[in-house]
Amino acid sequence: MSAVNGIGWFQIGTDQPEEAERFYGGLFGWTFDAAVPGYRIISTPDEGGLQGGLADTGGQGPNHAVFSVLVADTDATCRAAEAAGGKVLVRRSSAAGIEIAHLLDPSGNQFQVFTPPVG
Repeated sequence: MSAVNGIGWFQIGTDQPEEAERFYGGLFGWTFDAAVPGYRIISTPDEGGLQGGLADTGGQGPNHAVFSVLVADTDATCRAAEAAGGKVLVRRSSAAGIEIAHLLDPSGNQFQVFTPPVG
């Protein structure tokens, strides 16, 4: 399983790439490096974890994000996301001891955060 604030491969497509970098960089400590024009590689604090990509849609396609982030505290992360300009769609639900919340970033991209069972 990923480390806290780590993820599997993902892609974010947005017509506001600078805003997405500010939001995700501030919330999770992610960094962004240019790959090719309009696409940046995203690295997370999860040493050895999978990377992702940030695609500038230029308004030519829908904003999208598909990923789930392991966090230390689902509720605290929801509060931090709201403070950073995001929205919480589903504050917290539980399934098999896993706490899950569905969020929106400032561009309207949906993603999930989760905390695994203790023990």
